[in-house]
Amino acid sequence: MQLFILYESAQGYFLFVKEDYDETGGGLSKVQKAVSSLERFSKMTKLVGSHPFKTAEEALENIMAIGAPKVTPTLKNFLATYLPASKSSKKQKFALGISDAKLGPELFSDTGITAVHNDTTMEMIRGIRMHYAKLLQNLTDAEVTKAQLGLGHSFSRTRCATDVNRQDKPITQTIALIEQMDKDINTFAMRLKEWFAWHFPELTKIVNDNTIYARIVDLCDARRDNLTEDLKEEIEQIVLDEEKAAQIIDAVKISMGMDISDQDALQIKKWAERVTELMTFRETLSEFLKQRMSAVAPNLQALIGEIVGSKLIAHAGGLTNLSKYPASTIQILGAEKALFRALKTKGKTPKYGLLFNSTFIGRAGAANKGKISRYLANKCAIASRIDCFSEYPTAKIGESLRDQVEERLKFIASGTKPRKNKEAMEEVLQELKQEGLFYGDNAKKVEATAAGNDANEDETDEERVAKKSKKDKKEKKEKKSKKEDKEEKKSKKRKRSEVEDDSDDEDAQALKEAAKTKKKSKSK
Repeated sequence: MQLFILYESAQGYFLFVKEDYDETGGGLSKVQKAVSSLERFSKMTKLVGSHPFKTAEEALENIMAIGAPKVTPTLKNFLATYLPASKSSKKQKFALGISDAKLGPELFSDTGITAVHNDTTMEMIRGIRMHYAKLLQNLTDAEVTKAQLGLGHSFSRTRCATDVNRQDKPITQTIALIEQMDKDINTFAMRLKEWFAWHFPELTKIVNDNTIYARIVDLCDARRDNLTEDLKEEIEQIVLDEEKAAQIIDAVKISMGMDISDQDALQIKKWAERVTELMTFRETLSEFLKQRMSAVAPNLQALIGEIVGSKLIAHAGGLTNLSKYPASTIQILGAEKALFRALKTKGKTPKYGLLFNSTFIGRAGAANKGKISRYLANKCAIASRIDCFSEYPTAKIGESLRDQVEERLKFIASGTKPRKNKEAMEEVLQELKQEGLFYGDNAKKVEATAAGNDANEDETDEERVAKKSKKDKKEKKEKKSKKEDKEEKKSKKRKRSEVEDDSDDEDAQALKEAAKTKKKSKSK
């Protein structure tokens, strides 16, 4: 039996043949020994046919189809040209070896050819790949690598362009950058306070916010004497409080700080400018994150905010992965170490992970934080699935879910009964239907029922009476049949009981006769 090997490369499709193919795998050791040597392998295999790709677009199209996997018209015509003709797959007198097992069903459905994927075919493909340029004789290794490199670049570009989760990438990178910048800004602001406190220590007690502190240092050019009445309006704009502005100006007059040189003041001013730039850049990043979340996951953003929602997406590895998680996994997402430590030590498992940063859990009591986190995780799972799989996502469902969590908080605190999830969702769907964003899952059923209602309105009174009489007759027949079935069952039970009684009487008589015979034998 012949074994044909389909080899896909950057240059095109190639078909090799091996004679004396053993389906049971008996020739696998021979193939493995021959792969290492070009002389042995070239004697074992021969090139039967080839179809070189004419353009890079054709090569990319065919390779993308094989990765899908799909059978292109080019591949179909190539196999029909060079493979032996067979009337059906049962009468096929050859085997076609392929590198991907998933391509087999597609080949059979499109061409009727039964493909083979086993250890022998994989070893043959490995040998062809190893001696590819020398088997073709018209190619060099440099040309092969050049074609593979070009096709690999175009293949990766198209795969990245068609990535379903590409909208999640900016969110994951932005939230990671914001978290890192928060740590850095806190460290830099602390250094600035320690440095400038030698010159003006009273400012740290008056101003607690790092952003305001850095802006004031930048305003006064790292000189406390510059904070005079002339800059009071600008100080008020930064501090947003008249009393604090007056306190700063008064503290300058009685300050106990040391004098600093011009070089030190210049370095402090530059450092304050750099810290304020970082803070403004952090604000622009948060605005960008808000915009991306409103476009990618509006319901999740409306439910728990863009910061916590983006952390969940980043930790899960994308919105698609997050939508696949159950609510119990979302609840402890971010607390994996505590979970496994609790499982190892047989202690208490954590009640929440990243969801602890949500305002809902902070507002709940200590005894009710676990309940709220479980309820909130359930709503987050619903919101993420709606965001991931809906064609036109809106934030209205997320707002409704947020209202439900608010109602749950009131129910736990005061006992006011919340709405059911069904009622809340029906209200949102009605709003979406009015706006034309939701048409329902069973639009055809709705149309059919509406048509039926219109037809019922057109019916006359006589037809309605006739229909009612038919229904009554059917109900009567069903009742009669049910009664007859009950009577039959009762009669069967009675007959069984009578038979059992007769058998019991016969057994009693037999026992009496046996006892009489025993007495007679004893008396004798």
